[in-house]
Amino acid sequence: MPHTSHLIAFALVALGMALTPGPNMIYLISRSICQGRTAGLISLGGVALGFVFYMFCAAFGITALLLAVPFAYDTLRFGGALYLLYLAWQAVKPGGRSPFQVRDLPVDSPRKLFTMGFITNLLNPKIAVLYLSLLPQFIDPQHGSVLGQSLIFGAVQIALSISVNSMVAMTAGSIAVFLARKPTWLIVQRWMMGTVLAGLAVRMATEARR
Repeated sequence: MPHTSHLIAFALVALGMALTPGPNMIYLISRSICQGRTAGLISLGGVALGFVFYMFCAAFGITALLLAVPFAYDTLRFGGALYLLYLAWQAVKPGGRSPFQVRDLPVDSPRKLFTMGFITNLLNPKIAVLYLSLLPQFIDPQHGSVLGQSLIFGAVQIALSISVNSMVAMTAGSIAVFLARKPTWLIVQRWMMGTVLAGLAVRMATEARR
């Protein structure tokens, strides 16, 4: 069982990542705005399956990596930090775009919506960074099975992400209309997103390897 402080800290990081727009959220918002809330929630089902896939792959991979090459985490840590800084720049650079700006997408069947949600998550580098670079920082072999801890952390991340994204999918249309009427908030939203990403990058790069 993970240490309580590690579990709380990881939950806060996972929540911050979930609230930070990435490929998954952008796809869900676009679907909800263009095709309705039901389409957004069906797409979220595919995204959730992608999380489960990542969780099991990362859990078994982290177990093997901890036993074989512990110092590999430093490479993952700094690589993940650099990628998060890149995402932060993409959010705040001149001409950057908010995920709540409407994008036109074709109407798709439920099966395709689910499949595309799954594929979008599998190809989402932010989730790969979360599982390969962030999650290992919270695992302590002295607190029990590495595999068990990985699965618990993964379950927490999935629960938080699904909760956040389901609310986003349900309210995407209303948020988009609000932001369209108040363009200043689009800038605020982008800078908030960039700040969260940069903060996560600094934390990942400066935290000592466990």
